[in-house]
Amino acid sequence: MESYTLHPSAAVFLWFAAVLAVQYLAYPGLLLISACLLLIPGVARPWFAFTRRARWLLLSLWLILAYHTPGEAYADIAWAPTYEGMAEANVHALRLIVMLGCLSCLFSRLGREGLLAGLAGLLLPASRLGFDGERLVVRLSLVLERLQQAQEKGAWRKVLSAGGEMHDGPNVLSLQTQAWLRRDSLLVLVSTLALLGVMAW
Repeated sequence: MESYTLHPSAAVFLWFAAVLAVQYLAYPGLLLISACLLLIPGVARPWFAFTRRARWLLLSLWLILAYHTPGEAYADIAWAPTYEGMAEANVHALRLIVMLGCLSCLFSRLGREGLLAGLAGLLLPASRLGFDGERLVVRLSLVLERLQQAQEKGAWRKVLSAGGEMHDGPNVLSLQTQAWLRRDSLLVLVSTLALLGVMAW
């Protein structure tokens, strides 16, 4: 029996739906998704790496929410964050961590080329409206390639001074595609209904 491989565009759509759904989930749903992600082979290690790289972003997010949410100050200390703020900061930080886990799962399933192929497939209908999806995919390819290479100190300043253009990438970008099956359509439909259900809960 031939094994079924999820279409890259369907995988990217499922990831996008999962990221949106995470914004509406509380601790039980977030912990359930985290447990499911940890059961997928090849997800835990990059997930930990993504979270480690985002540690300062997580800390900044936590401090902003903890100190700027009105409520009762912790232990009645004037300079301390509020109980309500810490509760809000904790759940939002966990949501971001789960989003990184979903991203880790997407990368582990598709890889760089699969991710680009999936994104190109999703943006294909937008090209009929005048949106240059191919240009976006090429730019994303260059960014992902540069992230995999060790950059010299201050390299980001050179990119900004060049107006965001990167001229040291490949001249041709080749992406492999596969046929869209009915099962892909079914998964997209189910994920859409699940997302709408979570948003309406």
